Amino acid sequence: MSTPTIAFVHGAFADSSGWATSLDALAGAGLPVLAIPNQLRGLAHDAAYVRSVVDTLDGPVVLVGHSYGGAVIGEAARGAERVAALVFVAAYILDEGESIATVLDPQRFPGGLLGPETTLERPFPNAESPGGTDGDLYITSEHFSKVFAADVPEDQARSMAWTQRPLSLSALTGSAAARPAWHDTPSWALIAEQDNAIPPAGQRWMAERAGSTYGTVASSHAVMVSQPSAVTETVLEAVRSVS
Repeated sequence: MSTPTIAFVHGAFADSSGWATSLDALAGAGLPVLAIPNQLRGLAHDAAYVRSVVDTLDGPVVLVGHSYGGAVIGEAARGAERVAALVFVAAYILDEGESIATVLDPQRFPGGLLGPETTLERPFPNAESPGGTDGDLYITSEHFSKVFAADVPEDQARSMAWTQRPLSLSALTGSAAARPAWHDTPSWALIAEQDNAIPPAGQRWMAERAGSTYGTVASSHAVMVSQPSAVTETVLEAVRSVS
């Protein structure tokens, strides 16, 4: 198999710049890389957009998704023969009919701090939603560091809070449509053991259910920023296995 292109998909409350260190390291190792901007408008919509970018690439592709981006790549890669591997980074790994709002029972997997006390909603017009309106969820500035980036330097976490990209309610509740790609595509996962957004036990359960080869790192949810070398190594493990 020829050298795959590594395509990164960010999650909610973040953007593609979070992957910068891993992108630089992998490109420096001679691997083709690309960061695909996640629209954060709805699971089906976002997966279709990512798939449209993947379809323009030559040769095999390794898709890497963080957080909500994990759900997106599972949808985007379904039936895509050129996707050779999936890498889930502190990510949601959904099965058919699940959404990121429903996949983890908080009684079974406690500890997540994302909720009404730490987020705010801003309505926006959306012709594709019932009633023509939708809402964007943000992590409040006062809670952003603790929820999302507890091991990131304070000034950097503050900047991340100011520039976060919100997640629409449609994306929060949108469900995986059919057999996600991890059923048929080899996958790897990196579990953030100090994650206050997605409980680490929930990450591990989803990874084991998906049959992913997984490792752990002592990190907040912002693992791609605070522990980029762990992300890079996980991606390289996937690349070596499929190349």
